[in-house]
Amino acid sequence: MAASSARFLAVAAAAAAHRRATFLHVPIASSLSFPRNPHPRPSLRGRAGISFSSISLPSGSPHASVPFNLIPPDSDPFIQWDLPQPDAASPLGAGAVRAVRKGATLVVLLGWLGARQKHLRRYADLYRERGVGSVRFVVPVRELVGLDLGSRVERRVAELAAEIAAWCEADHHRTLMFHTFSNTGWLAYGAILDNLQSRADIIERIQGCVVDSAPVLEIRPEVWAAGFSAAMLKKSSSMTGPSTESPDVMKPTWGENILLTTLQKFFEIVLHLPDVNKRLEKVHSVLSEKQPSCPQFYLYSSADKVIPADCVERFIETQKSLGRTVFSHNFVSSPHVDHYRSFPYLYSAKIDEFLKICSIVA
Repeated sequence: MAASSARFLAVAAAAAAHRRATFLHVPIASSLSFPRNPHPRPSLRGRAGISFSSISLPSGSPHASVPFNLIPPDSDPFIQWDLPQPDAASPLGAGAVRAVRKGATLVVLLGWLGARQKHLRRYADLYRERGVGSVRFVVPVRELVGLDLGSRVERRVAELAAEIAAWCEADHHRTLMFHTFSNTGWLAYGAILDNLQSRADIIERIQGCVVDSAPVLEIRPEVWAAGFSAAMLKKSSSMTGPSTESPDVMKPTWGENILLTTLQKFFEIVLHLPDVNKRLEKVHSVLSEKQPSCPQFYLYSSADKVIPADCVERFIETQKSLGRTVFSHNFVSSPHVDHYRSFPYLYSAKIDEFLKICSIVA
């Protein structure tokens, strides 16, 4: 997966530069291999010996020649509803909407990059045990490195915003809550708010927002590189391993360092393309200045190697200065988007506290 993803990123980088009518060569070692981790885990068997080669495309290369199949498509649906009713397994529709009790609250779970529906199910269960239904949204890595540079994801987010609005319209007592993960989920939240800017009747129903392992509001290529590297390498990534104080800390391999360097060069180009930069700045503006008046709750960790804790803390202070009601908790030692797994009882207790603050549970 890591090799295929890196090859695809190299191709995508070249195609992105094509938009600027330039020639790009992304240097990747022609015989790069990821050595076996010195502390192997059972789930990492078969990862040794992955290799990929350098790719360069002249500015005149047709987009049709780019092999999209380098990253296998994800079979997970982007959107999965979990309504806590007998017919919750039914697809969203008039019947399912009518089945939800009057005045129900729906939590919108916006996953981290590369999250699967099964990963978010645990969080859906956490809320369902408290009488709150959910809708889960995931973004496969493939969808953000394609030649449309995230446009397809934006369309999916717009679809989700429309479905959420339809759910609310079926009963004026229904309310919403958001729970975002990493910068990907956080930016998806901003895009949903942007889509709903003309729907004050929907925005005012948002009772709270939980932000797990985010945000970094500045456009920082090194943060995007770290996030994509973690999403591609998954459990073999040092970014998602224990903190530096732990005796089991994973050191980045030579291959991972090369991948990080390549990704950073890629994002130094892509994030400053005019259309991409404009879209990001628009979402950042919404998240900074146009969030709902509901309480915000930031869950982060000083040990997070993807999202720096000081970035989260600066944003918290900015929101407080705007008069927002803001709560936070630093788990100190848990890795990126791993706070619930590392501290299940504490995480659950914090969610309980916030639900009470938001008047969602008694």
